[in-house]
Amino acid sequence: MESDSKKDIIKKRKMQKGKKRLSSTKWVILITIWTFFLGTSMSFISETLLRNTDLTIAFLVLVFIIFVGIIFDLIGIAVASSREKPFHSMASNKLIGANYAVKLVRNAGPVSNFCNDVIGDICGIISGAAAAIIILQIRSLYQINLPSLSILLSGFVASLTVGGKAIGKEIALKKSKEIVLFVGVILHHLHKYLGFNLFHRKNSRKAR
Repeated sequence: MESDSKKDIIKKRKMQKGKKRLSSTKWVILITIWTFFLGTSMSFISETLLRNTDLTIAFLVLVFIIFVGIIFDLIGIAVASSREKPFHSMASNKLIGANYAVKLVRNAGPVSNFCNDVIGDICGIISGAAAAIIILQIRSLYQINLPSLSILLSGFVASLTVGGKAIGKEIALKKSKEIVLFVGVILHHLHKYLGFNLFHRKNSRKAR
């Protein structure tokens, strides 16, 4: 009897490992497809905006793209460094956004991967392309061809991105609970008014 029970336990563990591998494989495929569509759509929109606007607006669009990358990086770090327990008590007190905060922390791996890697990397690539378009605009407008111009703008993009993410990381670690709850409130309103639900029903049942 003992040997049979041990065999059952081993079978269950193997099944659980198989399910985890399957879910991780699905996540990799899904995030790869999402990255492709997000990357192409964001590149198309930003390039269209930059090519059809004046230099000042193009520069503001560049700063906005960098800022989006910093914000999502901040959210990803805040979710990864947060704990579930405080949000359970908030959810029991019917605090708006607490249920979604629980879901965010419970899915910290995929959420931080999406925020830090997917959105962060896409914004990094697009900001580099945007800087190149701005350089071309400056050269065509002012008829100048300075190699130092591209070096300076590339340095500006890199320093703003790295510096912004460094500041965002400090804020995310110190205010992780507040940031996750704030994102939870946004997700709550998106679901309430637009019907947008980031998580599956399976996860939402667990979070109750």
